[in-house]
Amino acid sequence: MRIIHCADLHLDSKMNANLDRENAKERRSEILHTFERMVAYADENRVSAILIAGDLFDTGNISATVRNVVLHNITGHPEINFYYLRGNHDNDNFLSGLEEIPRNLKMFGARWETYWEAGGRIAVSGLELSGGNGESAYTSLVLDSGKFNIVMLHGQESQGASKDKAEIIHVKALKNKGIDYLALGHVHAYKKERLDARGIYCYSGCLEGRGFDECGEHGFVVLDIDEDTGHYTHEFVPFARRKLYTVEVDVTDCRTTAEMVEKAEPCLQEAGCGKDGLVKIVLRGTLDVECEKDLVYFQSLFRQRFYYVKVYDETGLKMDAGDYMLDQSLKGEFVRQVMADASIPEEDRKVIIRYGLLAIAGEEVQ
Repeated sequence: MRIIHCADLHLDSKMNANLDRENAKERRSEILHTFERMVAYADENRVSAILIAGDLFDTGNISATVRNVVLHNITGHPEINFYYLRGNHDNDNFLSGLEEIPRNLKMFGARWETYWEAGGRIAVSGLELSGGNGESAYTSLVLDSGKFNIVMLHGQESQGASKDKAEIIHVKALKNKGIDYLALGHVHAYKKERLDARGIYCYSGCLEGRGFDECGEHGFVVLDIDEDTGHYTHEFVPFARRKLYTVEVDVTDCRTTAEMVEKAEPCLQEAGCGKDGLVKIVLRGTLDVECEKDLVYFQSLFRQRFYYVKVYDETGLKMDAGDYMLDQSLKGEFVRQVMADASIPEEDRKVIIRYGLLAIAGEEVQ
């Protein structure tokens, strides 16, 4: 029996932290289409069940389009069971107005619920963690060790800190419970670890990266289980429409924008940035206060090669005030005036001097 484990799709996410209105709209559609492609993959590869371990949606106020597409894919594949455990971003609004819940949509609640697959040889159990059941969740879980046991939860494993009020999963408390595969959601990167001598726990990660804190491969996990022996294979399947990259470029001592571009080229190649990717370029190092640096040009150049590019300037400025102290020009006088003002912090002086020198030279100040 084949099972897909996915989580954290965050359908209908606004996507406006980095993207403009049109790109954000396109990315929302792409992420929804990735969900459809995953269901099509399941259909084509004889997958019998899809485990959605929380945060199928990003907000309770989902659009009619997203609601209808999700329901259409569920009802349109009655041979696939969809196990949907709600996460901290989810609610049940997408089912409102329905006369009945689709038979192949299996839901969970505040108490352990178990469903059976493969003629009762595979058990899928899940519970939606909350402040009210966090302590009893571990003592109330009772499994038949003679079955292949899959357990679904959504939350932050206890070794890490919760940053958005997600419930904590005490992994150690789930040891020696008879779990073969602990399917988790909430962490947006793929992670697989040994739970105990019998089982493993796994975060499938998000289906698509949405921000630059979610770089790298994203997709879902496929389990192929032998119902008779309980042996299984575990495979992570990269599936995202687009990848996100963060690329750091040291531009120390560059004098021109062209030199910075030249420094960036091999860094982008080494990172493997694809033309469909979203790329964040971080400029680091120290530059002379009079260097020619046009970030608008720099960014527009690379935007022609990638789906989206964002440039962060984290460079520092260096200058030798002595070079200007005897300079009998407007530049020299300006630098001396700024350097003489003790009320201005040293780093601010460098910035003021840079902008002032650009203005004096007739350059556009960005």
